Amino acid sequence: MEIGIGVPNSVRGTTGAQLLEWARRADAAGFSSLASIGAVSYPAYEELTVFAAAGAVTERIRFLPNVLIAPARSTAELAKQAATVQELTGGRLTLGLGVGWREADYTLTGRDFAGRGEVFDRQLADLRRAWAGEALVEGSRPVAPETGRPGVPILVGGNTEAAVRRTVEHGIGWTAGGLPPEMVAPFLGRVRAAWAEAGREGSPRFVALNYFSLGDTEEQSRAYLLDYYAPMGRETAEMIAGSAHRSPKAVQEAAAAFAEIGVDELILDPTVSDPGQVDLLAEAALPAAS
Repeated sequence: MEIGIGVPNSVRGTTGAQLLEWARRADAAGFSSLASIGAVSYPAYEELTVFAAAGAVTERIRFLPNVLIAPARSTAELAKQAATVQELTGGRLTLGLGVGWREADYTLTGRDFAGRGEVFDRQLADLRRAWAGEALVEGSRPVAPETGRPGVPILVGGNTEAAVRRTVEHGIGWTAGGLPPEMVAPFLGRVRAAWAEAGREGSPRFVALNYFSLGDTEEQSRAYLLDYYAPMGRETAEMIAGSAHRSPKAVQEAAAAFAEIGVDELILDPTVSDPGQVDLLAEAALPAAS
């Protein structure tokens, strides 16, 4: 199982210099991917912009928004942005996409929250069309740059039957956000079964995200997660804040548990912005991946 690391684009107070230093250290340490979380309605750095910049200061690490809330954006702009980052980073981008749960993301962008699932279904098909050089609207020109690349791989997020269907129809696999391995395992089985039934070749890719902070950072870590998940209510936010792995042993046990259920890549997402967290996590987690 590969071990990736998140970038603190959503941690309040993070600077641009910290984001770039974080990317450099993650690349040098040997993490498989640099991932992000984000919401329009939260004061975070925009994911694809961060990855475009990170691509210029790294050599091999992959990039994964995990997940980007696609229906809160226009399909044409998302197709253009993603194709641009894919070209600038030499093909290192995978898009983790989902519909999200924050109604404010849709209110702020002038889009319909209730109809986001239907929009997402159209988007997934239209993104492939855009990257294939097709026009999205009759009489218009193609929106994506002509890079010679086949497009951008997609991982689908969500814990519904619709997410299973979208994974099989449009994705290379599925990504689990913030859930423990015992809750992730049954969904992996559902995706595998649907994948085989649809006649898809190979196996779906599975990615999971968990939170971490190491060293004397628990107070900062908890404050950030409580703030980020406040719209879910205090009880849920407290549960998420308490689930972060805050010791090398906890990180190692989580990695072993996710590897056992067949996850291909575990993303450990930061809850504090000090780039020293990259080094601490590398020391704790990367030996478990070898």
